[in-house]
Amino acid sequence: MSELLKVEHLTKIFTSGFIGGFEIRAVDDVSFTIKKGEIVSLVGESGSGKTTIGKLILRLIQPTSGRILFEGKDILQMSKKELRENYYRQVQAVFQDPFASFNPLHPVDRAFDLISESYLTDVSRDERKELVRDALRQIGLNPDEVLGKFPHQLSGGQLQRILIARALLLKPKLLIADEIVSMLDASTRIDVLNLLGDFRDKYGTSVLFVTHDLALGYYISDTTIIMYRGTIVEMGDTEKVFQNPLHPYTRMLLESVPDLNVKWEFKGIEPEKEEGTVYSLQGCRYAPRCPRATRLCFVRRPELIEFEKNHWVACHFYY
Repeated sequence: MSELLKVEHLTKIFTSGFIGGFEIRAVDDVSFTIKKGEIVSLVGESGSGKTTIGKLILRLIQPTSGRILFEGKDILQMSKKELRENYYRQVQAVFQDPFASFNPLHPVDRAFDLISESYLTDVSRDERKELVRDALRQIGLNPDEVLGKFPHQLSGGQLQRILIARALLLKPKLLIADEIVSMLDASTRIDVLNLLGDFRDKYGTSVLFVTHDLALGYYISDTTIIMYRGTIVEMGDTEKVFQNPLHPYTRMLLESVPDLNVKWEFKGIEPEKEEGTVYSLQGCRYAPRCPRATRLCFVRRPELIEFEKNHWVACHFYY
């Protein structure tokens, strides 16, 4: 598979508005690639920076430093016109809360109007309507049952499917899916994930799947990226990351998953090593919680190295 998106040394620093305020490194020197037709899971707990990365790729916020290359072109150098006419035709997004994406005063049909009228200009109005209906059929909805309805008349699962249909209407090359199943029930989650896989197989659409749920990431992705406090601690082929976790944080996450075959117990979750310890920007972000940490971990940040083919880890003691 050839390279579609490349993120190089991406950093985003938020600064408080107070005089003498502090900085928050939401994303700190992050680099990764997404290949054509690949599904990449960006996994981490709240505050890890995974949603910020999605917003940076969508140019909803500007990075402090770094580059984002889409098909070899730096999107940070694109004009608003080029972004609107070219980039957003090829890169679409679906976000976590389906209810927040609709105007409660208008039927759900309006969700398709702007995108179809802006980008499907080479077809007639009737043809655009038929394309919308066809998109709804492809994601498992009967157009006659949802079109003309208001958001409050539909379930969260139906609304999320409509948003996916809208995003995939243009058959984009990249879809940013930010926690898109976290508000859905278990059975609907699998249906939505299968939809993403089907569109990847049918159209070659790449997906950046942002989630805090390890199981969902394992189910859908080819590549998994584990993030902690704005940094990548481990990434690689999903099977390798899950079957041979190298970073203590990855191991802790996997050991925290309940095993239904045994009596419930907490396994491998270490408390903060020193209560009140604040991580150092020069050292490993995970050092205050890590049972392996030494003085080196607090003063020197580990590099992301390739332990084996398609398996990287950022840890001084990964062995």
